[in-house]
Amino acid sequence: MKFVQKIYYLLFRLVGFLPRKKELVMFESFSGKQYSCNPRAIFEYMEEHNPEYELLWSVNPKYVGLFEEHGVPYVKRFSVSWLFKMGLAKYWISNSRLPLELPKPKKTIYVQTWHGTPLKKLGVDIDEVHMPGQTTEQYKTDFVKEAKKWDYLISPNAYSSVIFRRAFGFTGEMIESGYPRNDILFSSKKEEKIAAIKNELNIPADKKVILYAPTWRDNDFYEVGKYKFDLKIDIAKMREKFGDEIILLVRMHYLVAEHFDFGQYGDFIRDTSNHEDIRDLYLVSDLLITDYSSVFFDYANLKRPMLFYTYDLAEYRDTLRGFYFDFEKNAPGPLVETNEALMDELGKMLENPPQIKESFLEQFCTWEDGHAAEKTVKTVFAKK
Repeated sequence: MKFVQKIYYLLFRLVGFLPRKKELVMFESFSGKQYSCNPRAIFEYMEEHNPEYELLWSVNPKYVGLFEEHGVPYVKRFSVSWLFKMGLAKYWISNSRLPLELPKPKKTIYVQTWHGTPLKKLGVDIDEVHMPGQTTEQYKTDFVKEAKKWDYLISPNAYSSVIFRRAFGFTGEMIESGYPRNDILFSSKKEEKIAAIKNELNIPADKKVILYAPTWRDNDFYEVGKYKFDLKIDIAKMREKFGDEIILLVRMHYLVAEHFDFGQYGDFIRDTSNHEDIRDLYLVSDLLITDYSSVFFDYANLKRPMLFYTYDLAEYRDTLRGFYFDFEKNAPGPLVETNEALMDELGKMLENPPQIKESFLEQFCTWEDGHAAEKTVKTVFAKK
């Protein structure tokens, strides 16, 4: 297998010496598993405003159905066709790291959009890596090696720009635009979109919507590349207490989303882990429950209440990852560590929704104005 891989990447390198297809743009989201996030927002903007470009998605073969459902042009990741498309494309746009062995052709422009404002430490800032099959030294070396391929990196706020430079060892051009994926949160057609999504998810008009979107844990895994997640929320208790007034949307991280079955909870819950884009779920939710996921930075743009279920706070903060700022002091909502406290706080917030701190919004959300995709495209493609 390793021999075949070496031959494949050698062919990719050889294709990379051929002239660029200047109008070909390759998109990828979360290793080809989703039609989502910043790449999707940029794709949709270009689809409407830049018809002169060929826009093509790199897709994990297991997930082609989603792209076919949306009528999105794609090529299967690591196929022979993919080798030539990626090898000849003038532009790559991705929100996560591409395979380290993949050589970037000299004249290809690689736009790394990334996928969140950092709370937990990233890249070379991580003190000790707990991921399977990775030593701390190798992880950091690989991260910096990958970042050297990036020509552009999108930043959602000034706070992130400083961290990205250091944590990724990034020396290219920073596009300080806000995140394209958040443009929809400022759209004039937002209310129409909300109505359509609620209809799609069969959400009754008289119920409030709670979104639970936790992150994953680096040290909780079955084997290399296969992570698990121990669901700590007592959903049965939540249904018993709030079932008449809320619908719970559960959005598990893409690394662990395949391991859950919520069928026993009936109409109380909607498993939206495979919904193509979390931005839709932001729009329809009245309140967000999360932990250390960067989703709360994006959700803050809606100025809706948030609740943090941080049952393993000490371990996550002190051992597993570490934080860039005092999360307990500056989180834009209350932190709770037990199911009892979670239920109590949720009841209070449903009754009397709190306001998000203005200081938080000023630090993390001031660049967001609904035009990030436009700013990105005009920056990258003005120099073609």
